[in-house]
Amino acid sequence: MIIGFDFGTTNSLISVVSGDRVIDSLDESGLPYPSVVRYEGEEVIVGRAARQALEEVGLGVHGNTVRSPKFELGKEAVSVGGVERSPVDIVADVIRHVRSESLSGSRRKMLGKADRAVVTIPVNMNGPRRAALREAFAQADISIAQFVHEPFAALYGYIRGSDDPQSLVRKLKGRNVLVVDWGGGTLDLTLCRVEPGRIVQLRNGATEDVGGDQFDKVIRDEVVARFAVRAGISDTDAPTPEARLRLLQNAERNKIALSERPVVTFYIPGYFPQSDTALEYSLSRSELDEITRRLVESGVSKIDSLLESIGVAPGQVSLCLVAGGMAAMPSIRSSLHEMFGPERVVIPKNSATLVSQGAAWIAHDSQTLVLAKQIELEMARGSRLPLLHAGTPMPSDGNVRHERYDLYCTDPTDGTAKFSIVTPTAIAEQPQASDPRTYLGTTTIKVDTTAPPLVERLNLNVEIDDDLILHVDAFSTQCGDRSATSYFDLEFGIGLPNSGTPDPASIADPVAYAPSGGLVVRANVATEKDDDLVPGDVLYKSKPHAFARMPGRHQATEEQRLEHLYYKPCAVCRRQWGDPACRCATAG
Repeated sequence: MIIGFDFGTTNSLISVVSGDRVIDSLDESGLPYPSVVRYEGEEVIVGRAARQALEEVGLGVHGNTVRSPKFELGKEAVSVGGVERSPVDIVADVIRHVRSESLSGSRRKMLGKADRAVVTIPVNMNGPRRAALREAFAQADISIAQFVHEPFAALYGYIRGSDDPQSLVRKLKGRNVLVVDWGGGTLDLTLCRVEPGRIVQLRNGATEDVGGDQFDKVIRDEVVARFAVRAGISDTDAPTPEARLRLLQNAERNKIALSERPVVTFYIPGYFPQSDTALEYSLSRSELDEITRRLVESGVSKIDSLLESIGVAPGQVSLCLVAGGMAAMPSIRSSLHEMFGPERVVIPKNSATLVSQGAAWIAHDSQTLVLAKQIELEMARGSRLPLLHAGTPMPSDGNVRHERYDLYCTDPTDGTAKFSIVTPTAIAEQPQASDPRTYLGTTTIKVDTTAPPLVERLNLNVEIDDDLILHVDAFSTQCGDRSATSYFDLEFGIGLPNSGTPDPASIADPVAYAPSGGLVVRANVATEKDDDLVPGDVLYKSKPHAFARMPGRHQATEEQRLEHLYYKPCAVCRRQWGDPACRCATAG
């Protein structure tokens, strides 16, 4: 059985589908497992126990606690209580704990071995961080069947878990759906469209600047500042790092409580050690809104920018689905209501667990992600070459999807070949040349400036791996220069419930225009047998006599002779074409 696993910045959760319903594996408090790790000597304390230990110990105890270890992925090491630890090992401790606790008691039969999972990730998690997360899961004896963007999983879970999925699909068919996943670490956004048989992402966006952790820090710092002014606390009366971390935990808890209560109280004895003063402060909901207004406005601005980037107005969004722990915050809810209208904003009761549940439904339905838009290479004369077609299934289990292209530089005079990677901005079965494109990036390699156009062969290798990362590797055969780059900001599609994996889109054949700058693909197919169509370097290997200038036999064209000579070193000094040190054929 494949489980759904949401390894979150603040909390983590396993969900599984049993029969026709999804079941969450919660801790003894009936809540997701806190993503908190505490190291006390040789003992590793994880989850709710780690959080409680942080809040209950005396200030003289120096605990070694990592809150939100997800943020540390991608780093070589982090210092925890003076000890250098690998972020992969820390994250693996959380994953191992969640798996172990979920398999305890009666839940073992429901979850099976829980050794394979669909795992959710933020849309802005880059390649090294995804690879580190995969390694952490492997350390915890869980293989990753597939990564899925967190807001995309939430949308699938919302549709699949509804009382009547087919009716909901009919209602949303052809419409835009914005998913706002406002969690503890990131604000993750995906604008999607529900199409026949599939859901496709139109544009993704994310920021770590307005996640719940940032709210907690702002609340903590403002509460301390306001109390210090009122109580006359000196700036030199600084709390210990342990006390600040405990207050951060309290800020998170009280932030949640203010969603239902008008006032909460902060109280930590001896918070200011120099004066031995306890921190005691009552925070109202109106004060909370005032303190966090800048963060809420920044998040809403991010939503507005995402829609604007693809030319969609808020009025063109038929549904704004809100997930994540921050969804319960009244100021966020009211801001979204103002932007989209209350009737189009949906905050499900299971918003805090919707991401994990969506992953579980994707696993249960055996859904596979596919590319929503084709990946293209900009070429000469404004033509574009599809490198990976829309509808390409994403690989899994260490596999990669690989394509290789042989190209030629039409204008080598500046010594550089430029490979610009783009994707259609809008979803289209047959993208047209005039359709707008979204620029992913450019990689360059050195080429031979002395070579005629369309002679030096360039190799372009394109791969997409099981981490949903696009790798582009370019190589010039004559100069021997190589450049590689990676892109993670891709959009995906997924089949609707009971519809299976969406079929690849019908893609129009690319047109390669005549040379005049940039790259070009030279066609290697023909409708007749004609040796004049064969590149000279290739013809020489099969019919060297064509270059011997013997009467009565087929002779290579001058273009073919040039192509052959370009790849053949000088017969005297053995230097390559264009080498200024080769003067064997010059006078004097």
